Amino acid sequence: MAYFASMKGDDESFDKMRELLSPAQVDHSVRQALQMCWMMLPKDKRNADELESQFRRIVDRALKDMREDDQTFGAS
Repeated sequence: MAYFASMKGDDESFDKMRELLSPAQVDHSVRQALQMCWMMLPKDKRNADELESQFRRIVDRALKDMREDDQTFGAS
């Protein structure tokens, strides 16, 4: 992906960072994003189904944009 390829030049730094981080950091970030999405929903739409629908919509859009950027700006 072009976004990640642009940072590829420093693989050693990423390897060091990867050693310090764990899947728990990703889990924490996702849970924070879910909480933010929940807080942003109108009160009458705060339920698990709506949260899941909106969160998936946001993630799907982000992945689509990342792929589009990769095609536009080129892969590594």
